[in-house]
Amino acid sequence: MKISAIVPVLNERAALPRALDALALQPELHEIIVVDGGSTDGTREWLKGQTRVRVVDGPRGRGNQLNAGARYATGDVLLFLHADSRLPSDAPQQIERVLANAEVVGGGFLVHFTEQEPAILRIVAAGINLRTRVSRTATGDQALFARSSTFVAADGFAPWPLFEDVNFVQRLKRLGRFAVVPSYVTTSARRYIAFGVLRTVLLMYALRLGYWAGISPLALHRWFGEPVPEIRTGV
Repeated sequence: MKISAIVPVLNERAALPRALDALALQPELHEIIVVDGGSTDGTREWLKGQTRVRVVDGPRGRGNQLNAGARYATGDVLLFLHADSRLPSDAPQQIERVLANAEVVGGGFLVHFTEQEPAILRIVAAGINLRTRVSRTATGDQALFARSSTFVAADGFAPWPLFEDVNFVQRLKRLGRFAVVPSYVTTSARRYIAFGVLRTVLLMYALRLGYWAGISPLALHRWFGEPVPEIRTGV
């Protein structure tokens, strides 16, 4: 089984070297594709010197960038990973194990924050993982993966600034079983901390309520603006 790791980036010069070093410890990965959405902090220039990854450009926005990476991928499984997230050491083996079941079309992992303070972060992570286990779903912070054929059948990610991950998993689940891998992806809570954990949680729930009420993610983005850079919807 060939797994293509796709990493969308925008101004991630500080985080990207550590991210690629971590992925280099996963020799089972077939390839690593980094999709730059127009960075202005030196990310693109630094990537030019990296021989261990394939670098492509994509229109800004995670949905657009992930789709761009998928177009260049040659693996039969696509793994979507944020630049500030780290896979468990045996992630490729676990993905291969769950996909050995032909009914499984994709899945995601549980999540653990790198930062342990403030303590409310542990409550936030526990809530995300409870929802993941109960609803058998996941968001972009949780290293989503899918068979390449299923990704095509699901028409990839919506070109939205918000909820492209939630929408993708919804469509994925219509095509087969979505697996929750009982291991943890470690991701940074830097944006929660920068914006305020409680404030971010409340904003995320407000956005989710709007989304589930049928309001377009494009409209939600226009109304709320972008108070958290590259805002996430994992709450």
